[in-house]
Amino acid sequence: MSLEDTLAGVPLFSQLSRRDLTRLAKATVTRAFRNGEVMVKEGEQAVAFYVISKGKAEVLKGGQTLATLGAGDFFGEMALLDGYLRSASVRAMEDSECLVLSRWDFLAELRGNPHIAVAMLPVLSRRLREADQRTAM
Repeated sequence: MSLEDTLAGVPLFSQLSRRDLTRLAKATVTRAFRNGEVMVKEGEQAVAFYVISKGKAEVLKGGQTLATLGAGDFFGEMALLDGYLRSASVRAMEDSECLVLSRWDFLAELRGNPHIAVAMLPVLSRRLREADQRTAM
């Protein structure tokens, strides 16, 4: 599967054109993680977005497992926009590989191609609405 296809499978980027996906793919790097290695740590400055291309990882908050992620899953999407501190840790559950897009590279693409942000807004809005519904229960 191409980098563009992997990115197109991420809901955040699902409405982007092939050309825009190609531009973002060029800005990504591949990073390998060993079993047990912490990919991101709760409380750290959020500087990148990750898509798992191979392997499995667990999302941890306060030592408790919140979710298990596999190939095609992603985390750190809010880092692209706000750069706040990480709200949870993510640790590899087996040898894994991720596509990593830094906040700086992403913002550079947005500055040159603001229509990317316009295409992402409905997805972000839907995710916020879903989060609001989950907390209201």
